[in-house]
Amino acid sequence: MKSMLFGLVLSFLSAVCLEAVEPLKVSVFSTILNEIAQKVGGDAVKSIGHVPVGADPHEFEPRPSDLKVVSSADVILLSAKHMEGYVGKLREVSGKGRVIEVGAQISSVWVEREAHSHGEGAKAEPHKHEKIEDPHWWHSVENMRKAVGVIRDEFSKLRPEHKALFGSNAAVYDKELVDLQQWAKRRIAELPRDRRKLVTSHEAFEYFAKDFGFKVFYVEGLTASDQPASKKVADLLETVQAQKVKAVFAQDSVNPKVLKEITSSTGAKLGGQLWADGLGTGDAATYDGMFRHNVNTLVEALK
Repeated sequence: MKSMLFGLVLSFLSAVCLEAVEPLKVSVFSTILNEIAQKVGGDAVKSIGHVPVGADPHEFEPRPSDLKVVSSADVILLSAKHMEGYVGKLREVSGKGRVIEVGAQISSVWVEREAHSHGEGAKAEPHKHEKIEDPHWWHSVENMRKAVGVIRDEFSKLRPEHKALFGSNAAVYDKELVDLQQWAKRRIAELPRDRRKLVTSHEAFEYFAKDFGFKVFYVEGLTASDQPASKKVADLLETVQAQKVKAVFAQDSVNPKVLKEITSSTGAKLGGQLWADGLGTGDAATYDGMFRHNVNTLVEALK
């Protein structure tokens, strides 16, 4: 009886101690990572997302109010792979907070494209090609699973008393991601391989293409500010006709003007909008919803 009472008292005191631990303050510069932080951290984490839903993360710049939050955060989460151009600024104001570039711990896919030439006419330099790292790593569910593990481990280092909680939450979320991956494979299997041709606004789907066997064609570069040259647009029009592409796809943060030109010139239809740079709204407000929206949009338009 005494031992049972002692055990109950010990359990109560342990619970009180855990509740007394201040939640881990997490400052997040990605809608994707903010979801992971909330899923893994639960009540033991206070996660503040700085990039608004639907905003272009390539163009986002932290405000003074964002930097103030960063200065008192325990952890600062970034997509990285050169997605955020302000990493140095965050490190300067981070104080004792750990700056974690989650994408740095995930293998990269590289995009080969024509480098910018200098000069005109006879003085123009010969065309060269360069390899650019695609920072949109979350369009692979396997990469999302790796990111969950990275964040679980980082949280556990800073709050070891909550390690079991973080591990349990991460396992539940990982199961959801495994189910999502299996669903996506079945759904995309409905699309013959010769129809897996993705024409869209900017270079954001290389990881997705690698996982599911798509051939991708882009109007613009890695960011919406990389405007296409007239020759590139002309070449793309020719490619769409030659490849008999059924549909082209707009993106949430990119003006679809050139895509409309492609549809009017080639007969391909506008297949819908894809969420490229993070979580969206409506049915795309969660990672699961965003990924399913993109897969369903592609399959329905191309099959």
